[in-house]
Amino acid sequence: MSGRRDRWVPLSVGGLTDAPDEVDPAGERCYGPVRLRPMDVLINVFVALHIIGIGSLLGGFLTQMKAMGAGTARFSPAMLHGALTMLITGVALVGLNQADDQAVNNVKIGIKLAVLVVILALVYVKRDEEAVDKGLFGAVGGLTVANIFIATLWT
Repeated sequence: MSGRRDRWVPLSVGGLTDAPDEVDPAGERCYGPVRLRPMDVLINVFVALHIIGIGSLLGGFLTQMKAMGAGTARFSPAMLHGALTMLITGVALVGLNQADDQAVNNVKIGIKLAVLVVILALVYVKRDEEAVDKGLFGAVGGLTVANIFIATLWT
């Protein structure tokens, strides 16, 4: 084998190709060369967009931490757009993963969706206010961080 297809995937990763078990040059059992499927590319594009959305939401919060201390923090358009991006890409990711016959933890997704809907509602309702209450602004930041930890630690 030559070119891009010389990458080997350890047996523990599994399920990436339908190739029979093989042994890589180092002597470990592997599934064989990685073949990138169009569905994998599409899912990864939506994951990247989802991460951009969470970055926008969290970045909007972090840049206003000093203003929160002074009581002048407000929800920026970036925070609203980040939350909307997360909602749209999250729903798309669930659909794409189910269409690809991958297991989806519906309880985890439901909790993440509920947290995101609360964040989105708070940011949307208070988006035009000049100054948002410290506790409310902190709650949005805390819920955002909680959503990140739910996504990464709940396996």
